[in-house]
Amino acid sequence: MLGYLILFFTLVPLAELALLIKAGQHIGLGPTLLIVVFTGVMGAYLARLEGLGVLRRIEKEVNQGMLPADEVFNGVIIFCSGLLLLTPGFLTDFIGFYGLIPFTRNLFKKFLKRKIQNIVDDGRVITITSFRSK
Repeated sequence: MLGYLILFFTLVPLAELALLIKAGQHIGLGPTLLIVVFTGVMGAYLARLEGLGVLRRIEKEVNQGMLPADEVFNGVIIFCSGLLLLTPGFLTDFIGFYGLIPFTRNLFKKFLKRKIQNIVDDGRVITITSFRSK
């Protein structure tokens, strides 16, 4: 798993850099920077809107005595999408915007649920640890 993360955090920034350089060569530095700033601002705004909607739905479900599991998945995906949109680059923006659109967010949600179900079915354990030193 660590190998995949190292690969991900190495290849994605390289691909983003290559795309930004190519875009700068084709449309110029100014327009490229404007696109990056616009997608960051727009993404933050949309993530905030979608996130507040999720919080309202979680509150409603909890007040009705229901467990808001589905909305928690939505919240995680929206949070991750917001982080991707704040990261400069076209690939991360593309994936981030897809996480904010309800239809495509549901595709991400189905994928996540399937992955978690596979972990449970295999009898594996998910461990969340703190990074505090003892």
